[in-house]
Amino acid sequence: MAVEVGSIIEGKVTGITHFGAFVELPDGETGLVHISEIADTYVRDVRDYLTENQVVKVKVINVADGKIGLSIRQVYGPPQRTGGRGARARNASFEEKLQRFLKESEQRQQDLRRSVESKRGGRGSRRA
Repeated sequence: MAVEVGSIIEGKVTGITHFGAFVELPDGETGLVHISEIADTYVRDVRDYLTENQVVKVKVINVADGKIGLSIRQVYGPPQRTGGRGARARNASFEEKLQRFLKESEQRQQDLRRSVESKRGGRGSRRA
């Protein structure tokens, strides 16, 4: 069965990289789900959303030069919006907004600390 652009099929995640995941399709071919096609939200780490050997539904978005481009987020369409533009964000209480801000801020600080510590570790090991 040839892979057709626009078709939705099931596949198995065979590999995960920092730029996406490779998915084996039923006919044995392998396609790539780019990190931008995994979810409708920002994806920092592919492993937060996918694991190896996980069966996923994918949509074929392009086939060119023997490479198959796949999307998971396009399987389910755009996110549903209720109550008009930004209604959910506007209806969130101050405490909810503050909790979300603190959580995101803490994550950013951890990433920054991890980056700085890895750089310090490199310099310190040369001096010793």
